[in-house]
Amino acid sequence: MSVKRPSLNALRAFESTVRLSSMSAAADELLVTHGAISRHIKSLEDMFGVPLLARGARAAQPTPEGARLAIELSSAFGVIASAIEQLQPGPLTLSCSSTVMMYWLIPRLAAFHALHPQIEVRFKMNFDRIDFVRDEISVAIRNSMIEPPKDVIIKEMIDEWIGPVCAPDYLHANKIREPSDLERCAVLSTKTRPGAWHDWLKATGRSLNLHAQSSYDHFYLLIQAAACGLGVAMVPKMLVLDDLRSGKLAAPFGFVPGPFKLVLWVAPHLRARADTKALVDWLTAELRKPGLQDSAIELAPRARKAG
Repeated sequence: MSVKRPSLNALRAFESTVRLSSMSAAADELLVTHGAISRHIKSLEDMFGVPLLARGARAAQPTPEGARLAIELSSAFGVIASAIEQLQPGPLTLSCSSTVMMYWLIPRLAAFHALHPQIEVRFKMNFDRIDFVRDEISVAIRNSMIEPPKDVIIKEMIDEWIGPVCAPDYLHANKIREPSDLERCAVLSTKTRPGAWHDWLKATGRSLNLHAQSSYDHFYLLIQAAACGLGVAMVPKMLVLDDLRSGKLAAPFGFVPGPFKLVLWVAPHLRARADTKALVDWLTAELRKPGLQDSAIELAPRARKAG
């Protein structure tokens, strides 16, 4: 007697719904309609004889039975995708935040292409947790505050140095000479790192009365605000190194090691690929070049002349 099995499409629809906490999001991911997702899940519930989702007004959360099934399905689909990846590798893909991409990576990409003209690199802009197989990511640049995926290969790079920066004109207009002068300045922060000023004060052993007057959604908006003379921003040195060298920004008190590190995450099933190794080696060399930590910043000729 044959045993009736659920369809793979129905299982995929259910796994996606639980992972994304939304039938609509699952429909977008799988390129089907919301109704198709709902019908797939209803067919599973009818077959198993138990509810799999506790449907709410805003999100679809799994029942205990549904949660157990979703965990196993996610693992199984990951194994399938990994097996396919071994036989038919996808493109080399680097994940990093938009700010790292804009302010650090893009200005250096030409050097990688010159070394490896035959390697094509694709990019995905994100800075949080990832699934290497599902998201098709080979390597990720991350801050150590982010929890890494299971079984990831982690390569520690350098300490993340942090410090206050502002436009040179703002520096002179507000006569910023001592850290205590920051108390009468416009303090800028970002929602992606709300504790940045606290981290700097703790790292420097200072006790100042600083309260952010403006908060921006992303570091690239924060950096632009500082460059436009709107106040003083607390940022990782990595993100403003080129702006400091050009004289677009000034760092009146330099930088100190913060509580976090810069790391690379490498997909375990892609670690042996030649293009993955080439990208990891290049990123390692670039991140460990003088300048990102305690090294002095060499100003560009135009910036030296202006100073």
